[in-house]
Amino acid sequence: MRLSTSWMYQQSLSSMLNQQSSVAASQNQVTTGKRINVPSDDPAGAGQVISLNHIMAANTQYSSNIDSATTRLNTEASVLTSVNGLLDQARTLGLQGINSTLAPADRASMASQLSQMRDQLVQLGNSTDSNGNALFAGTATTTAPFQAGAGGNVSYVGNGVQQMAAIGAGLQLPTGDSGAGLFMNIPAGNGSFVAAAGSTNTGSLLVGANSVADLSAWNAALPASGGGYTITFGAGGAWTAADAHGNPVLNSSGSPVGGTYTDGGSISFNGLTVAMSGTPAAGDTVSVKAGTQQDVFTTLNTMIATLQGGGSEVQIANGLSRQLESLDQAQSAVANVQVSVGGRLNTLQTQQNTYTDLNVTYKAALSGVQDVDAYTAISNLSLQSASLQASQQVFAQVKSMSLFNYLK
Repeated sequence: MRLSTSWMYQQSLSSMLNQQSSVAASQNQVTTGKRINVPSDDPAGAGQVISLNHIMAANTQYSSNIDSATTRLNTEASVLTSVNGLLDQARTLGLQGINSTLAPADRASMASQLSQMRDQLVQLGNSTDSNGNALFAGTATTTAPFQAGAGGNVSYVGNGVQQMAAIGAGLQLPTGDSGAGLFMNIPAGNGSFVAAAGSTNTGSLLVGANSVADLSAWNAALPASGGGYTITFGAGGAWTAADAHGNPVLNSSGSPVGGTYTDGGSISFNGLTVAMSGTPAAGDTVSVKAGTQQDVFTTLNTMIATLQGGGSEVQIANGLSRQLESLDQAQSAVANVQVSVGGRLNTLQTQQNTYTDLNVTYKAALSGVQDVDAYTAISNLSLQSASLQASQQVFAQVKSMSLFNYLK
């Protein structure tokens, strides 16, 4: 069989081109340190590389979201600490205001301090995060959520929707708390009801600690009560109770509840207990209202008005005592959010640690699929380069040969 010179040249050229391609690929591996530089190097491995890179990119984004959420929640935690400290100061002033030895000027000074605290509380409520977004506005982050109006009245213009951050596949975590629940929609009194002495009382009756002593009895009787009761005193401390419809409150045997109150005692019926001190005059009343709410700014404003109102010592003591109960509820709301923020920060830290560990695992897996063994790559490059040089030399020798070389 005859082999043409052109065919031989073509075969030699193809072989050298293939060898050059192999040398170039090996040089690329040595230079980049990667076994897979283009999909054709290893189609299956290239698919794994793409998948791992996507997972790592998602985790990097989640980690960035966690960092932002952590910064925002740490800022909120700091603000809440300041809020709680401010409410502590207001509570101290309220307790001092009950002191019967204070002069009107002293109470006026306390009222002025409370006014400043209210304004500080508005500022704290309008705090922003590091990006300038309002902390307590819900998702309406571009607007200051608390607006002060005439007479110290404060309104909330944010919404009740929590901001969320994606910290994992299908996993979201709140990065803020609405000011509506934190400052505005706060249960008044002891959280279940407000017990207050009547504004027209003429005796020395002071309403003290009060609570729901029997929750099941309270819940069973409350619907029929119309949401509250009125305790009315007669001569000698005798008392009766009527519901919000004016109907007498009945005991389990069907008889009207009632009894005789003595100084420092308490009155109990339908699961509630109200402790009192002092002596009521005939016709004095104590109202019990359930399910009411009072924002913390109104609480402070009412304390200010009580201190400035010039009422009797009994009226001031009763008024401030009720507002101190509301302050306790406000601080309880703040404390609940502080606990929630702390829990979320712990979750973020745990999730961040998880991503740190996963990234180490994914990088190791990616390296195993994509990276080249440097010694093997250098050895292959040396062998391929030597083979290419040998082929080139052989081709040069063959190319210079002809029939005339043999005829000489």
